[in-house]
Amino acid sequence: MECPTIGARGNRFAPVADSERRSVLIRLLRTYLRPYRKPITVLVLLQLLQTCATLYLPTLNADIIDHGVVAGDTGYILSRGGLMVGISLAQVVCNIGAVYYGARTASALGRDVRGAVFDRVQSFSAREVGRFGAPSLITRTTNDVQQVQMLALMTFTLMVSAPIMCVGGIVLALGLDVPLSAVLVAVVPVLGICVTLIVRRLRPLFRAMQVRLDTVNRVLREQITGNRVIRAFVRDEYEQQRFRKANTDLTEMALGTGNLLALMFPVVMTTVNVSSIAVVWFGAHRIDSGGMEIGDLTAFLAYLMQIVMSVMMATFMFMMVPRAEVCAERIQEVLDTSSSVVPPVAPVRELSRHGHLEIRGAGFRYPGAEEPVLKAIDLVARPGETTAVIGSTGSGKSTLLGLVPRLFDATDGEVLVDGTEVRDLDPQLLARTVGLVPQKPYLFAGTVATNLRYGNPDATDEELWHALEVAQAKGFVERLENGLDSPIAQGGTNVSGGQRQRLAIARTLVQRPEIYLFDDSFSALDYATDAALRAALTAETSEATVVIVAQRVSTIRDADRIVVLDEGRVVGSGRHHELMADNETYREIVLSQLTEAEAA
Repeated sequence: MECPTIGARGNRFAPVADSERRSVLIRLLRTYLRPYRKPITVLVLLQLLQTCATLYLPTLNADIIDHGVVAGDTGYILSRGGLMVGISLAQVVCNIGAVYYGARTASALGRDVRGAVFDRVQSFSAREVGRFGAPSLITRTTNDVQQVQMLALMTFTLMVSAPIMCVGGIVLALGLDVPLSAVLVAVVPVLGICVTLIVRRLRPLFRAMQVRLDTVNRVLREQITGNRVIRAFVRDEYEQQRFRKANTDLTEMALGTGNLLALMFPVVMTTVNVSSIAVVWFGAHRIDSGGMEIGDLTAFLAYLMQIVMSVMMATFMFMMVPRAEVCAERIQEVLDTSSSVVPPVAPVRELSRHGHLEIRGAGFRYPGAEEPVLKAIDLVARPGETTAVIGSTGSGKSTLLGLVPRLFDATDGEVLVDGTEVRDLDPQLLARTVGLVPQKPYLFAGTVATNLRYGNPDATDEELWHALEVAQAKGFVERLENGLDSPIAQGGTNVSGGQRQRLAIARTLVQRPEIYLFDDSFSALDYATDAALRAALTAETSEATVVIVAQRVSTIRDADRIVVLDEGRVVGSGRHHELMADNETYREIVLSQLTEAEAA
C-alpha cells in the first residue's frame, strides 16, 4: 500500500542558507572520506611534488635563456635541458599517480554515499517514502550522489594543486621582479570578485535545476508505470504535452545556468590577456632600463599563466561547488531522516504461542491529517480461524493490515503477536511470523522461482510447485516455456493481474508464516478460481491464523469472524448471518453485491 504524501515533499523543503549548505557538503565529505585518509595523503603528496616540478620549470627555462642561449653555451643548454626533461618526467609520473588515487577515492566515496542512502531508504516506512516521493529518492541516490562524487574527483585532481600553484607562482614571480609583480596585485582581486559574483547567482539556479530534474523523473515514472491507462483513455497527446512542459522547464533552467557558466570563462580569459599585455609592456621597459633580463620576463610570463591557470581551475571548481552543495543538502536530508518504524533496542527473538494476533485500541493518524484513519480498533484473530475485514472504500482496511507487519506503527493502542507488542519483536522474527499479500502485488525482475523464493531462499522445487498448486497457479506456470525458470519482468508486467496475484499468494505460502494477511488479494480472480483457491487455502492454512481484507462478499461470507469497518471504526463483528440480521452497514454492503435470496 502506498502512503499518501504528508508534510512537504523532498523537493519542497524549506530553503537553507548558503553557509549552512556549505557546511552540509563539508560534513558529508568529511564523514565518508574519513576511511580514505591514507590514499588522500598520498594523493596530496603527489600533487605537491607535481606542482613543485611545474613551478620549477620556468626558472630552469629562464636560466637556459640567460646563461645558455645569450652566452652561446651549448653544454649549459644541454645539461639544463636534460634536467628539465627529468623534472618533466617526474611531473608526469606524479600527475598520473595523483589522478589514479583521486579517481579511486572519488569512486569509493560515491559508492559509500549511494550505499548509505539506499540503506536509509530501505529502513523507511511508507510514511517517509511518501514524504520524499519515489522519483526524488531515485534522483538523490543517483544524480545527486554523482554530482558530489564529481566534485570530489575535481578537488583531488585540480583543486589540491591550484592553491599551491597560485601561492608558489606569486612567490617566485616576486622573486624575479618586485615592481612588475604589481600587475598581480590588480589581476587576482579582479578575478576573485568576478568569480564570486557569478557563483552567488548560480546557487539558486542549481537548486531549481535539481527540483525540475525531480519533476522530469516523476512524470516519466508515472507515464511508464501507467502506460496501459494512458493508452486505454487515449491520453497520449496530453501526456506528451505534460512531459514536454517538464522537459522544457528543465531545459530553460539548464540554459540559464549555462549562460552564466559561459560568461565565466570569457571574463577570466579577458583578464588574463589584459594582464599579459601589461606584463609584456612594463617588462619591456624594465629590460630596456637594465632592471630585468629577458629570461626573467619569460619566466614571469610563465608564472603569470600558472597563477591564472590555477585561478581558472579554482573557477571550474567554483562552478561545480554550488550544485554539489545543493545535492549534498538533498542527500543529507535523506540520511538525517529517521524511520517512524524504529527497530527495538532489546528485541524479542522467540515467541511462546503460535500465530495469535490481537489488536487493542489501535489508532493511526497521518502527520498533519485532521482526522485519524483508524480509531480505537479492537480485533482478535486466533490460529485455525479465518477473520475477515470488510468495509467501504477508505474505511481503513489496508491501513489496519499494514500495522501488523509494521509497514507503519500505530499512533495509538497496541498490536500484539502471541502476546508481544510488534514494536518489541525482532524484525526477522516478525517477518517469519507474518506473511502479507499486498493489495497491489509486486513481482521483481527475475524468474518465477526467484520470486517465489523471495520469502524462503532455501525452498525446494517441490515446495514451489506445491505452493503454486494451492494458489491455483500451477497450470499457467506449467504452460510457460521454461516453467519455474520462466522470466518475470519488473513489476510482473508480462503476466496478467490475476496471475500476478496468484504468484504473490504462492510466494507467501512458500514462506509458511503463522499469520497470513490477505489484503484484497483475490480481487483480480474470477469466481471459479476464487472459490477453488479459498478451498485449497483452507486446507493449507488450517493451523494458521488467517486475516482477509476483501471487497467481494462471496470471498469472506464463510469466515469464522467478520469485522465491519466504517470510517476507521469497528461497527460490527460476528458471522455472516448474525451481521445480516443486526448490522445495517454490513447488510448494505452485502445487498449491493447480492440479492436478498443469495445473501441468505
